[in-house]
Amino acid sequence: MASEHAQSEHPNEHPNEHIDVVIIGAGISGVSAAYHLQKHCPTKRFAILEARAQVGGTWDLFRYPGIRSDSDMHTLGFNFRPWREAKSIADGPSILSYVKDTIVEEGIKSHIRLQHALVAANWSSEESRWQLTVDKATDGAGTESITMSCSMLLMCSGYYNYSEGYTPEFAGIENYQGEVVHPQKWPESLDYAGKDVLVIGSGATAMTLVPAMAKTAKKVTMVQRSPTYVVSRPDEDKVANFLRKILPEKTAYSITRWKNILMQRLMYNRSRTNPEKVKETLLGMVREELGPDYDVDTHFTPSYNPWDQRLCLIPNADLFEALKKDKAEVVTDQIEAFTERGLRLASGTELNADIIVTATGLQLQWLAGVRFSYDEQTIDFPSTYTYKGMMYSDVPNLIQTFGYINASWTLRADLTSEYACRVINHMDELGVQQVTPRLSEADKDMPIRPWIDDFSAGYMRRVMHLFPRQGDREPWMNTQNFAVDKKMIANAPLEDGALIFADDKTPANSRSVQAERAQSAG
Repeated sequence: MASEHAQSEHPNEHPNEHIDVVIIGAGISGVSAAYHLQKHCPTKRFAILEARAQVGGTWDLFRYPGIRSDSDMHTLGFNFRPWREAKSIADGPSILSYVKDTIVEEGIKSHIRLQHALVAANWSSEESRWQLTVDKATDGAGTESITMSCSMLLMCSGYYNYSEGYTPEFAGIENYQGEVVHPQKWPESLDYAGKDVLVIGSGATAMTLVPAMAKTAKKVTMVQRSPTYVVSRPDEDKVANFLRKILPEKTAYSITRWKNILMQRLMYNRSRTNPEKVKETLLGMVREELGPDYDVDTHFTPSYNPWDQRLCLIPNADLFEALKKDKAEVVTDQIEAFTERGLRLASGTELNADIIVTATGLQLQWLAGVRFSYDEQTIDFPSTYTYKGMMYSDVPNLIQTFGYINASWTLRADLTSEYACRVINHMDELGVQQVTPRLSEADKDMPIRPWIDDFSAGYMRRVMHLFPRQGDREPWMNTQNFAVDKKMIANAPLEDGALIFADDKTPANSRSVQAERAQSAG
């Protein structure tokens, strides 16, 4: 993977240019990858292609009221740059500033090419490189198609569609005379002061919006089909703030980070081993906040066990405070239809509102919707097995960052970035241009498991058939467990018999075997 261009060359002056490493996405994952590349692979030329006109990914895209993290910033922050603010449950603008400051301070900005959207990637076995087709914005309102190539492709684009959120088909929505807004496309000019607002949904977005809008709205009603587990925590970490006063910044950050990782894992493990006890504790906390007269059983008691879906974190009990002040309300019912003035529920109740917010979730998208091919033959990712949750059987020189659903995304982003650098450097040591996960004959008989297992959230289940599979043994697993990943990713040898460092010009035939198995599995 020797560099073919000097680092100082201007990135847009070379048609069909070759770059050692291309990173897709300039959000948290992409910035992590760029930092670790600079640190561990300093001779490599790299570029970050960002489809949008701004950096920051999620934290620039979402602009709805109250937007904030639902993980603490000592684990959502990078492992190399301490979070310096007092609030550990941070608002969106603060997180965006953190990402932007990192880009500037680490010298990453010059590597970012905004409004460059990767639309297709073809692996050329003859050249041992990815041939990329990119839509680049022109000075006008249009785009032009350009081509480039890279030796290693790092997909750091997240897992949902930035263009569209998920909205179910609601009967009669065309009859509604008020304004309907999806949080992913929040209009800056929306004025909800003194107005009645309905928020449809029961996830993190809804529980963020309701108390934020309730500050100025006449009343905000959260309409949910079914409840979600909710836990309140202070937005400041007293231990972290104390440690920062008495210890060097990086030491204090590291201690707090590991404290929070262990607490998150302890909570998750208890939810798996003793769900009834955890459920009792969580609901007890809600009852303590809302008092004996509030119907916690109806509005805050899910039908599933804790961590079968993601818990919702609310800072400083803000949702509970809005409910107690009668600035907000929770209604648990099925939506029958939109009416001219609001919603009609299955119970017959009608709710009127000036504005309805459809906080109904994300539209998941595999690998940013890019068309991937191998020697011009479409790669069928659902028929592949994941390798350590970041690579795919028979697909060379491609590493994807996919974070945790039960912990902070960045924990795995940093693990993946460091691993990618180890792989790149090992390829140089061996003098090879290609690295590919390969299934052994014994591995081909593994049971097929979904990409995300043991997690019942609808936004995941809707699209799991489009994602790669995982097996029942390492390294063919997507563990969603930071402790296991540390062992499997950070500490395991690179040459494990499954990851093949060789310039193989012939695609493995196991892809067709996997496709047949996937078909027979239904």
